Amino acid sequence: MIENAYYTEEFHGPFELYTIGDFELEDGGVIPDCQLAYTTYGELNESKDNVIVIPTWFSGTSIAYEPYIGEGRALDPEKYFIVIINQIGNGLSSSPHNSPAPIDMANFPNVRISDDVRAQHQLLTEKYGIEEVALVVGGSMGAQQTYEWAVRYPDMVKRAAPIAGTAKNTDHDFLFTHTLMEAITSDPGFNSGNYQSCQDVADGLRRHADIWAVMGLSTEFYKQEKWRLFEVDSLEEFTTGFLHPLFQAMDPNALLTMAWKWQRGDVSRMTGGNLKEALGRIKAKVFVMPIDEDMFFPPRDCEAEQKLIPNSELRVIDSVCGHFGLFGGEGEAYFNQIDEHLGELLSIPVEDSVVK
Repeated sequence: MIENAYYTEEFHGPFELYTIGDFELEDGGVIPDCQLAYTTYGELNESKDNVIVIPTWFSGTSIAYEPYIGEGRALDPEKYFIVIINQIGNGLSSSPHNSPAPIDMANFPNVRISDDVRAQHQLLTEKYGIEEVALVVGGSMGAQQTYEWAVRYPDMVKRAAPIAGTAKNTDHDFLFTHTLMEAITSDPGFNSGNYQSCQDVADGLRRHADIWAVMGLSTEFYKQEKWRLFEVDSLEEFTTGFLHPLFQAMDPNALLTMAWKWQRGDVSRMTGGNLKEALGRIKAKVFVMPIDEDMFFPPRDCEAEQKLIPNSELRVIDSVCGHFGLFGGEGEAYFNQIDEHLGELLSIPVEDSVVK
């Protein structure tokens, strides 16, 4: 175990921890006393049917969704009990740097998207007695988890909205993620995952950030100098003053844990590799919501999957920021689209959202 001041409430806001016990993983291994960090908004109603579940994305934590939530927004805590659950390995939940031996640091076991969703299901059912989820919504790796929720628990999930993500990761995305991982592991300071501080891997984390600068945004983002949306005055300040320090504060093993599961996100594991059969299990009303300029999860990839989902619709989000549109840098121009689509999805009666 090592200390990392970044993974505290000072940077990520208040969160609670729930222990789900010794958690067995799909690929083998166990996380002893596995802890899930989560944040809630609103109150659970008496019938326990006003639940919205939000899983986190790569490198992000529960605080990243704060701008999506508020009175008057689709994700309104005056109406819904909103539970944002940090994925395993993201730095707040059980992760390589905060776990004791024998699973600390480089010894942390491989975790899959399916493990995250099973753990989240355990939290909701054990702690709150929840049997019905009004909506699962998440961006990027949160979208991967959203798909997993809808396929794995079709009778429980009434509505689903994967934003900027796919149900089965593509070969292109697998290779891209490999470059992110190699940027970290090729740093001599990484020391096979047994560094003493994230600062030992500063060069690798900087390269990791530079790759995000290329692929996480769109060509139009740079043509139009939209880096100004991130409250910087130059392109150099965007990369060296925003992206570099952001990633250099993070734990390298945590990023690798998330990247490994991102590469292997695939709901068809539940149906022997048959993606059509897996997506055909979904009973929820689904809005598939890609971002038009996203170079990781382009709309055509998302639409191909959407066509396999009964009772689903494609709702494309416009954002010159590409995948980084999830950060909400375009303000209301982005969030108004999200609110419009999620508001419409939530207005559909549950009985109409179930495939007949």
